Amino acid sequence: MELLEILITAGTLLVFLVGLVVGLVRARRRGRPPLDDQTLDAVRAREPDVGGHPGAGLDAAGLDAADAGVIAPDATRPPDVAEADAAAPEIARPGVVEPEAPPLLSPRERFQLRLGRARGSLGGNIASIFRRGLTEEAWEDLEESLIAADVGVEATMELVEGLRDRARAEGVRTGDQALALLKEVLRLELSVADRSLHRRPSGPSVWLVTGVNGTGKTTSIGKLAARSRAAGETVVLAAADTFRAAASEQLQLWGERSGARVVRQASGADPAAVAFDGWQAAKADGADLLMVDTAGRLQNKRALMDELSKVKRVLERDAGPCDEVLLVLDATTGQNGLAQAKAFTEAVAVTGVVLTKLDGTAKGGIVIAIQRQLGLPVKLVGLGEDVEDLADFDPDAFVDALFSQVAQDVVIDDAEAEDFDQQRSGAPPKGA
Repeated sequence: MELLEILITAGTLLVFLVGLVVGLVRARRRGRPPLDDQTLDAVRAREPDVGGHPGAGLDAAGLDAADAGVIAPDATRPPDVAEADAAAPEIARPGVVEPEAPPLLSPRERFQLRLGRARGSLGGNIASIFRRGLTEEAWEDLEESLIAADVGVEATMELVEGLRDRARAEGVRTGDQALALLKEVLRLELSVADRSLHRRPSGPSVWLVTGVNGTGKTTSIGKLAARSRAAGETVVLAAADTFRAAASEQLQLWGERSGARVVRQASGADPAAVAFDGWQAAKADGADLLMVDTAGRLQNKRALMDELSKVKRVLERDAGPCDEVLLVLDATTGQNGLAQAKAFTEAVAVTGVVLTKLDGTAKGGIVIAIQRQLGLPVKLVGLGEDVEDLADFDPDAFVDALFSQVAQDVVIDDAEAEDFDQQRSGAPPKGA
């Protein structure tokens, strides 16, 4: 009897709970506002096709039949409110700042920026020297710094002696005055040369490009071709380096990249014949410029230097005097570069220097040595791997780059100068 009563009571409770749940569900459905036809069509249009019909997965209330209890966030909003929300401008999130595009650098600014290593070495050493005053020891240290920077012994002695004479004559007493005078002397040293790349008023101009292996000769030719093509000129490249493996293929790649025509022959061909063919092609095409890439050779190999002289003679027999004979030098080779320049000048009368890898050396004084000792102007400098990193040499920008961090530092009292020198040597400054 007691078991029967328990079963009846449990059944009653179960029926009550089921009824309660059903009532709640019906009350929720009755409280949901019906969707009009326009909103229902918009909701169906946003749903993916199910069974080939847009909105086929929706029930009559515009809900997903698989999840009728979930209401889309905007499904119950009137059309005018939804349209107003869509048209409202997007509000920027606080604290989020869009990055600005980096400013474009002028050629002069780019030139100075890429001379970082040369500036940091030569300019920094001279800054330290001038902080100590114009003593005899300071002048000796200046000589050592210039020689270490590849200015050359003879050129350094002449340069410092002339600087000291002017300093005495003009009553120079302070470090900043001496620095200003040094900058003026260097600008004068570098500004007297003609750094233009010569061209003919009509017909193809002819540039013969020389140098030892590994200086970046063929790459410099390719960059020059790209620059000339960008200026709207027609360029022909003659691959007269017929001995180095893949030399003509490298020049061909540069020709394809820049849009220049490349004249080449089989490996081992006579380089003078290739140069002559290049001239004929340039004339036939009405080109603006012919550049002849010659084989790299050591300056102490007499037979190879004689062969280079032959290439120039054969080319000039029909084309006339070369407008430029450019020597490509690696700035990191230091004083060996001077020996190369002397030998090539004797063989083919070099007219100007292309100084590559200047951004990769702390010895920027090679520029001064080349012009002072050999009378050869540095016309172009390589400051990186990009095409635009082969830049016209700017003497004023070069001097400013060397000393750009010096002028603000020379007026320092003795205690600060001593601390600075200790920091350079790795020792802690006083009071540390």
